[in-house]
Formats: sequence, C-alpha cells, structure tokens
Amino acid sequence: MKTVAQALHGPGCSSTSKLRVAVLNRIFAPTGGGAERYSIALVEQLADRHEMHVFAQYIVHQWPGVTYHTVPTMLRKPRWLNQLWFAASTWLLTRRGFNIVHSHENTWHGNVQTVHVLPVKHNLFKNRCGLARVACWLKVFTSPRLMVYLLLEHYRFAAVPTRQIVATSESLREVIAATYPWCAAAVSVITPGFDSPAHCANGDRGAAQRTARERFGLPSSGNCLLLVANNFRKKGLATILETLAKLPRHHMLAVVGNPAQIPEFKAQIFRLNLTTRVFFLGQLPDIDDAYRAADYLIHPTLEDTFAMVVLEAMAFGLPVLVSGPRFCGIAGLLRHQVDAWLL
Repeated sequence: MKTVAQALHGPGCSSTSKLRVAVLNRIFAPTGGGAERYSIALVEQLADRHEMHVFAQYIVHQWPGVTYHTVPTMLRKPRWLNQLWFAASTWLLTRRGFNIVHSHENTWHGNVQTVHVLPVKHNLFKNRCGLARVACWLKVFTSPRLMVYLLLEHYRFAAVPTRQIVATSESLREVIAATYPWCAAAVSVITPGFDSPAHCANGDRGAAQRTARERFGLPSSGNCLLLVANNFRKKGLATILETLAKLPRHHMLAVVGNPAQIPEFKAQIFRLNLTTRVFFLGQLPDIDDAYRAADYLIHPTLEDTFAMVVLEAMAFGLPVLVSGPRFCGIAGLLRHQVDAWLL
C-alpha cells in the first residue's frame, strides 16, 4: 500500500500523523458490489489510525470511529445528473477541513482516485477510426449523459501533482495509461485483498455446507454452482443457464445479487426446463454462507476490472471458473488449471 500511504502522508506529514480523511462513494453498503466492499474494507482498516469520514447517498454500515455523512439524492434518474450532483455536493462539503479526499466515484476532486471500472472514453472510442470516430463524437455532443461522464472523467484523470490514481488490476492500469497518457506516471496498481474466513472449529466443511443450504432453502444434495453479481447480463447468467441445461440434473445454480433483472431471465429458465434447478437468493448483506453452500463459483463475466467475488470464493476454498484476462482483471494473476479454470 506504499502509494496510498504516500498520498495519505503527503509533504509535511509524518507516518504517525492522524489525518482527517474523506471517503466518497455513492453507495456505502456491502450489497453494492465488489467496489463497495473494497471501499468499506479500506475505511475499516484505516479507522483505528485516522479520522475517517464517509460521504455517501446510501449507507448501510457502522464502524467505531467512522463518521457518516448522508449526501441527499435530488434525482435518482437520470443517473448522470445524480452523478454530477454527487460530485458537486461532495466538492463543496470537503473543500476544507480534510487532509485527504479519497474518491471511488467519477469526480473531478480527490487526492486519491481509486478506479474500479473501465474509462467511459475507452469504451466509446476503442478501435474507432475515421468516420466511426467522428460518429462517436457526434453521439457524445448530442448526449448530455455522455458529455457529463466524459467531462467528469477528463478532470478525474487530470495531471495534478498531488493526486494519486489507484487501479485495481494491471489490465485496468494499462487501459487508463493508454486512454489518458498524461496521468500514466500517477497510476499505481493495488489489488483488493480479502481476510481469510473463519472455518468450522472441527473442520467439517460438509456440516457448514448443509447448514448454509438449509438457510437458503437449497437442496441438501447435489452440486451447487454459484454466481454473485448485480448485473446478471454483464456477468454471463444467460451463458450459465445454457450450460446448466446440458449438465446432469443434480447440478443446480444459486444466484446472489440485485433481483431487478430476474424477470428477463424467467423465460429462458422456463424454456430450458430449469425452474427447479435455479435459485435466486437476492442481495445478501453477508454472502459468506453463499460461498459455504456452494461447490463451485462460476463467473463468465464480459467485463470486470478485478472481480472481488473470485478472490472471496477462492478464500473459501471453492474451485473457480472465470473469464480470461481479456475480460476479467483477476484472471491475469491466475494460472489456468492451477489456480482456476480460465474461460
């Protein structure tokens, strides 16, 4: 964590100085996803050494020594307008009185900018040349949403001497450096970590699995595949369902995450005759028991800059099937058929 430490203890600060740190994250709850759990873990780790302040619109978290500030939500939709509102509000709220502002959001301010997603500019203009690139710019200039996102991102990656940019994987660092070359020297990679889970005192994984399955109403026997995602489309649920239909009937699938997209997969589940083999568990504030209930984690994601769920599942001893480095950041740290099965 040398880079973050240097940012926290800037010029004139000793390594023992107690700093007043503002952390910006619109959703500060473990159900939000891997980026949110990353942010929460960092706040918890620093709370015993520094004065931590969290600025968020949705907060489900309590930790000794942490001060929480709820930023009002003026409009939930359109999302781009809310993003602009959050950036402006937190800029006003943190302009004075803080040694460090650490942003996990697309904002123009923040001494430390931790990036969890691919840049908007990269997604828009990658491999676009000639007329295709002109068409992309026309799309931007006719879309207030894209203009706001690109402007916020441009200033987020501005070459500011006192700013450190943290990427959660090497593949993401490479994309940032290629998209915004002027900030390449300020980008460091700090991959997420995960505390080893507490195992059963008697080491009986079977008993822990039976208890967890009973909690979720899962069949006590059979092989359980697990998907943990809030965006089922992007994380490959359709592909998993097609695969599950080809497996023996004692294989089932448990899905953890935001239930908003469930209706669009119901028809596919019915068509493939999987209604008794797919279980949606919803959003869980603590997903440890989901890992205990499962036999495998399957994560055929189309886009993940790291994928915390893969690391978490491996910490619980689960075999993992995951998209390769082109699609998933953590895959660059894994060896095929040694650490995981790379798709």
